[in-house]
Amino acid sequence: MNKKILTSIFLVVTSIVLFADGAFANSLKLDVKEHVLKNGLKVLMLEKHDVPIVCVRINYKVGSVDERPGITGVSHLFEHMMFKGTKIFGTRDYAAEKPLLDTEDDLVIKLCDEKGRGETADKKKIELLEKELEGVRKKLRDLVVKDEVFSLYLRHGASGLNAATSTDGTYYFCDLPANKLELWAFVESDRMKNLVLREFYSERDVVMEERRLRTENSPMGLLVEQLNAVTFIAHPYRWPTIGWRSDVQNITKSDTEEYFKRYYAPNNAVIVMVGDFNPAEAVKLVEKYFGDIPGQAAPPKVKTVEPEQQGERRVEIEFEANPYIAISYHVPAIGHPDLYALDILSSLLSDGRTARLYKSLIEDKRIAVMAHAYSGIGKYPDTFTFIAVPRAPHTVAEVESAFYEEVEKLKKTPPTDWEVQKVKNQLEADFIRDLNSASGLASEIGQFEILSDWRYINTFMDKLSQVTAEDVMGVAKKYLTKNNRTVAILVKKENNHKTKETKGTDAPGKPAIAY
Repeated sequence: MNKKILTSIFLVVTSIVLFADGAFANSLKLDVKEHVLKNGLKVLMLEKHDVPIVCVRINYKVGSVDERPGITGVSHLFEHMMFKGTKIFGTRDYAAEKPLLDTEDDLVIKLCDEKGRGETADKKKIELLEKELEGVRKKLRDLVVKDEVFSLYLRHGASGLNAATSTDGTYYFCDLPANKLELWAFVESDRMKNLVLREFYSERDVVMEERRLRTENSPMGLLVEQLNAVTFIAHPYRWPTIGWRSDVQNITKSDTEEYFKRYYAPNNAVIVMVGDFNPAEAVKLVEKYFGDIPGQAAPPKVKTVEPEQQGERRVEIEFEANPYIAISYHVPAIGHPDLYALDILSSLLSDGRTARLYKSLIEDKRIAVMAHAYSGIGKYPDTFTFIAVPRAPHTVAEVESAFYEEVEKLKKTPPTDWEVQKVKNQLEADFIRDLNSASGLASEIGQFEILSDWRYINTFMDKLSQVTAEDVMGVAKKYLTKNNRTVAILVKKENNHKTKETKGTDAPGKPAIAY
């Protein structure tokens, strides 16, 4: 995630104050009001009265980093489940549905146990259990009201209904007319306290299909998944947000009950409101509808610290696609002062047609069709990543060598002050555009609150403005080193097999890069 900073363009937004300094603004202050309920639920509010809309986010401080082997992907699965309804939404008759849901769970557990016997499994018993399970599910399908929450919101003029799961958080989005804020409070408080995990197993299959589409059948998705799995050997950033295949396939409700109770509690959640509303009235609404939801014991923090990398790691993935290459370097977590220089470094390398990687690899040498670098910003130490696609007939080895050449140039000679200022202006303008709407403001405030503190936005511009060309050179020397890097290469199966069959000693003059 490459977070952008602001300046260089003028924006009039209520509650945002930009103080000009010379050619560009270098201070941003969001007048966000805070309120915390007795159960620990935090509310962040920013007024913006230009249009009669309120953009609301409910964010939970739980992501794939909080999972464990066996239930990886559960945070993303719960993102789906939050739209399946409650005891009053999504069902024709919850009293009739509840015993059927319990029976479904019992049958699933019995099936898993019997199938787990392997060759000694009783096939006749499995057949009978599957038949009974299908009968129960047919009855359940007759009781379900599909997408009732979505339909209710849409009928009342809401838009932007969506959700997302990351390594560090889960985010729920809703933009609605200002006079519908109480409807939102009623629906969302009910989802927080009365969620029903209906269609759990069919939705699990949907997630499996999503995994096949976005990861297993995607060269880029597969490459990044393998890159992270090798870059991190201990920290849970190593497993994919969507989960490992076997975990997603076999996860059950009973496996996840404690996880849900612990992490989807009000004291682990943040409500963000931006738009046309009165904060005092909004607080009353939140207290009325969310105040009686009990808090839970504070969820555990991730204690595992990724050990310092002691040497280059390499991984090769065979896939029926053209080659790709990805290189990652360990960098610090949010709040570390080096992240601002790393942000400038990534943009200097790859943002726009005047960026160094574009000029060198794509325009001059014409050895790549895509070359991009981005600096991650996570709750825990993340990565600086380079991804490229070679231009046929050029190879990943050529692209890799060319990337290192550009890195070495930056280590020996700092970028010019003009280059650094140009990048700052680009980053600042991009970030302003992210904040150019109530929706963008709500998302940014909520995301930074999950990662660290929403006030990060108020200091980010000033910190960026202080970065010098020498700082950019310094972080290149400090982090973009051989001992700190992991290289993942995706190769086409047929070409790779031919290479292995004829492989002997390295040919003279060939790049000394082993696959």
